[in-house]
Amino acid sequence: MPKVLVSDELSETAVQIFRDRGIAVDYLPKLGKDKDALAAVIDQYDGLAIRSATKVTEKLLERATNLKVVGRAGIGVDNVDIPAASKKGVIVMNTPFGNSITTAEHAIAMMFAVARQLPEANASTHCGKWEKSKFMGVELFNKTLGVIGAGNIGGIVCDRAVGLHMKVIAYDPFLSEDRARTLGVQKVELDELLARADFITLHVPLTDKTRNILSAENLAKTRKGVRIINCARGGLIDEAALAEALRSGHVAGAALDVFETEPATENPLFNLPNVVCTPHLGAATTEAQENVALQVAEQMADYLLTGAVQNALNMPNVTAEEAAVMGPWIQLASHLGSFIGQMTEEPIKAINILYDGSVAEMNLAALNQAVIAGVLKAQNPDVNLVSAPVVAKEKGIQVSTTRQEKTGVFDAYIKVTMVTDKRERSVAGTCFSDGKPRFIQIKGINVDAEIGRHMLYTANEDVPGIIGLLGMTMGKNNVNIANFTLGRSGIGQDAIAILYLDQPIDPRVIETLEGTGMFSQVKALQFDVA
Repeated sequence: MPKVLVSDELSETAVQIFRDRGIAVDYLPKLGKDKDALAAVIDQYDGLAIRSATKVTEKLLERATNLKVVGRAGIGVDNVDIPAASKKGVIVMNTPFGNSITTAEHAIAMMFAVARQLPEANASTHCGKWEKSKFMGVELFNKTLGVIGAGNIGGIVCDRAVGLHMKVIAYDPFLSEDRARTLGVQKVELDELLARADFITLHVPLTDKTRNILSAENLAKTRKGVRIINCARGGLIDEAALAEALRSGHVAGAALDVFETEPATENPLFNLPNVVCTPHLGAATTEAQENVALQVAEQMADYLLTGAVQNALNMPNVTAEEAAVMGPWIQLASHLGSFIGQMTEEPIKAINILYDGSVAEMNLAALNQAVIAGVLKAQNPDVNLVSAPVVAKEKGIQVSTTRQEKTGVFDAYIKVTMVTDKRERSVAGTCFSDGKPRFIQIKGINVDAEIGRHMLYTANEDVPGIIGLLGMTMGKNNVNIANFTLGRSGIGQDAIAILYLDQPIDPRVIETLEGTGMFSQVKALQFDVA
């Protein structure tokens, strides 16, 4: 039975989801703030469900010997060391859609607040003043809203703004013209947005490309009197430059829910006129907190029980339906990679993967990772599906993928070709209706070989006596042969043999066979099969 630790506050309904799915769960919401106590018990768990208090560091991951998945109830994963998790083979999931509406509504609310100076007017009235003429605002109607980032949350903001009869323009390199038309917005470049917008709202992640996207230089390109809203991520705006633009009057107002340093106890924007600040409340509604909690529980349970991967940040998504259909093919991909990895002793330069027939329509990203993991696990047993692409990149291995329609007798097959400085080596396989993976071609030689736990591979010239030599050698060394598969490229040409053995073969048996001079290659192979 998988076991999950919930180390931050999560709703009881979400915790009950784990129990209802047959997963053991410990709900210890204070543990996330005690890193030493968390480190002392983390090795007991397959899954870790968190919010923002728990810090999943490289040091914690070193202690998490059984951990398979971290689920963040929310969007931001700044508190998770994703590269370290990937190297450890731990999937990191978030819940990007559970609080989308809440965050978008907060951005709209902030836009209203800064347009009508509501916080300052509220404070003034509470103090017994009646400064009606002091708080002259502007309408949103017919104003131009510039949306930077029209993805999930930004798209909802666009929809709400169109409903308010604003003119909406959007800058997003990934926004298609069709999607823009569906949203009812005009797609523009950033400089045009800056020059035209009366209000600017940001809805992009913080990356190297988006950091300080509203820099001093870009703020200077905005029209005088612009109002700026940021409910996305701190660091998207140069806060000192924005403060200066507010003081000069070039920017008429700003509303910020996020800051470069949080918790924000000091900031150059604090106490400036017509600056609305909230303490990262974008997702702070009862509905959103419940939604993300339920979503992360379902996602983690699905992965631990079925292998389905949703909203992962370091692994391709695989639905439960895909996992059921692709299971044998993922196993085959892993075996093909393992064959290549075990047969190769020199550094690998490239891995080329060909998908033929119906398998070419499947989730190739997941299959690719299975191949790469199979190759690298032969050299490093700690490599798995999650860490494989990271390790391959570190080693400088180039991975290429080709898909093609059915070309032969098989409805589908996968062919893996490995390239080193010395050679190319290829192996192909398929899955029959029984779901069992099979090798169908090795070194260009056609075979029909099921995959066993302990196997012996030999390559030789097609001459008489090879079968007898193999059988005699195995018999003398008390090695039982469960099955035997042969293949050759032609009479008297290259030939291969695959022996299925009941136990691992002693290295001295390999040396004996090599010593006969009859074989160009002799290799003991092991595969992880049920």
